[in-house]
Amino acid sequence: MRKLSFFLLLLVAAGCSHVKVAPAPLFDNAPLASPCLAEHDTMQVILRDYFPTRDEMDTLQLVTTLEQPLLTYLDVPSRGQMGALVVKNRLPEKLAACDPALAPFITTAPVEGKEDRFYILIENKADDVLVLWQNTVLDKEHGIRVIDRNKLEITVPRNAKKMERSYIRAFCASAAGGLGNDILVPLCYGKVMRDPKQLKRTDKHAQVLYSLMIDRFVNGRKDNDMPLNSPLVHPKVDYWGGDLLGVTRTIESGYFDSLGVTTIWLSPITQNPWDAWGQIHDPETKFSGYHGYWPYFATAVDVRYGTEAELRDLLDKAHQDNKNVILDYVSNHMHIQSPTLTAHPDWTTPSDTPDGRPNRQLYDEFRLTTWFDDHIPTLDLERADICAQLTDSALFWMQHFDFDGFRHDATKHVPEQYWRLLTRKLYDSLPERTFYQIGETYGSTELINSYVKPGMQDAQFDFNVYDTFVGATVHENGSFENLASRIAEDLAVYGSHHLMGNITGNHDRPRYICLVSGDLRPDEDQKLAGWKRDIKVTDPVGYRFLEMLHALNFTIPGVPCIYYGDEFGQPGANDPDNRRWMQFGDELTQPEKEVLKHTKHLAALHNSSMPLIYGDYKLLFVDKDLMAWSRSYMGETIITVLNKGTSTRQVELTLPAGLTSHGRNTFSLAVSPRSFAIIN
Repeated sequence: MRKLSFFLLLLVAAGCSHVKVAPAPLFDNAPLASPCLAEHDTMQVILRDYFPTRDEMDTLQLVTTLEQPLLTYLDVPSRGQMGALVVKNRLPEKLAACDPALAPFITTAPVEGKEDRFYILIENKADDVLVLWQNTVLDKEHGIRVIDRNKLEITVPRNAKKMERSYIRAFCASAAGGLGNDILVPLCYGKVMRDPKQLKRTDKHAQVLYSLMIDRFVNGRKDNDMPLNSPLVHPKVDYWGGDLLGVTRTIESGYFDSLGVTTIWLSPITQNPWDAWGQIHDPETKFSGYHGYWPYFATAVDVRYGTEAELRDLLDKAHQDNKNVILDYVSNHMHIQSPTLTAHPDWTTPSDTPDGRPNRQLYDEFRLTTWFDDHIPTLDLERADICAQLTDSALFWMQHFDFDGFRHDATKHVPEQYWRLLTRKLYDSLPERTFYQIGETYGSTELINSYVKPGMQDAQFDFNVYDTFVGATVHENGSFENLASRIAEDLAVYGSHHLMGNITGNHDRPRYICLVSGDLRPDEDQKLAGWKRDIKVTDPVGYRFLEMLHALNFTIPGVPCIYYGDEFGQPGANDPDNRRWMQFGDELTQPEKEVLKHTKHLAALHNSSMPLIYGDYKLLFVDKDLMAWSRSYMGETIITVLNKGTSTRQVELTLPAGLTSHGRNTFSLAVSPRSFAIIN
């Protein structure tokens, strides 16, 4: 284990205008290895989690002590080449000795007239600064020149000129302040990217994701409408007729363009059963599989959504419109009467727990074996033979259709070996394509982060940030201080430039607008409310708070994710009431049109702003009712302020790391009540 220290950087000679790095194409062309977080004194590290294209499936035991530095890296060999794995010492006792107020902060500034160079500006003392191009460490002989203790000049390696897209990353730490933030600088053929027009749909950090439920979106043709029309099934949970052609027509209409969407997340499209399943008793109803989450055939398009030809046309139209499409895929379970389980009844996990209880919905106690319901048994994916065949079924959709990735359902209920195997198959069989994989996991940051590695998934949806925002704005005593702490914790774990999904809600949650407007009570049965009451938005303050949620999601690090209808404030309780028919244009009320206008404006700002895509986040101010932060990239800063209070607030803010506005590093700003402000 070695480290690059700031003390060594001070000894670097001045000249480094022609930087060359020894070629290591295996690691140069590989995905960026996320840092390894050493949070326990001993941990097992599977190197392919970080370097998924590496041939060797090595496992090493990483021993971490309080004496070891906060920031180190490991040399990782493969095929005679060497890459670097950044290691962060996050032992609780180590971090407890640090003062977060003294943590170093780094950001970037341009070197005027030089497209292959930039500055790293340092705020607070940094004892250690580690800089990498791709997965190769830059050092005193390759790319780093010290201007002073607060400023480094970085020169892009020559190797970068061969690649359309590569990245320079930097990490920092100090003994007094602990681990600081990290920076991410995208390059285009070796030149520092400054113009968002250079970004492509394969640039994952530039995504704006839109989630839709096919059956409830747009009905493109009537001849595939097949509701069950059964007295056993309430109309709210029958098929309504939305289909793939309806999504295609929405793409062609320009609606997604107007909304700034770059990636469309389709709900599951695999064939579901033809009859009703499940049962509730208030009201008395069974359910159809309109949502798509009960796979019957794992590799067939449900005829109620359309045909394979219509799916291919949807993908073609989306790509012609410079949009990605990711597929919601269910790996955890299949329908009990599916041909697969009929032929292989032993492929399921035990129906009962070891102590004799029904193994149903024990989501944390038996998370890898519990069944979600009687009719959708969990697959025993810890068996290697089942895991191999079911990953092939998932791979089928990427091989036979031009999808751009997956939304993975119920990630934490599927064993890690499944995610490793599927991701390796994607890299091996489709090396020329770029896939974005985002999963659904409820739990601690440590649990969620266990799946966020290049060898498993790119990201998870950040329910914790969303839930903290809900708590801060829905509850009378809620505070933005909790939100700021949650964001800080997530950035420390997932990285300052993570790809986590910042959500407005989803198909398993009540609509936020109805919680904050008071039309849903936090302590009531929010599913039952949707069956018993006509849930509306009766307090217009809900629209203002929804705009604040959009402002948060579009300006903090991560991928903004809009659940269909949240772009304008569609009301609803929990499912199925949060799965109403999509509305457009004149179907919207005036308050909804105002929210839609704000959403479009925020998306346009995000998509045209390098600071909001690659900028370095810094909290500038927070109290119970007001929160302000900045995102800075190459000398440009965007500041966002949320005010959830009932009066106008005047706040004085200090810009980070030597940045100035009109020659000053402080300025004062007034923010209206229950609103937000964004300053460029």
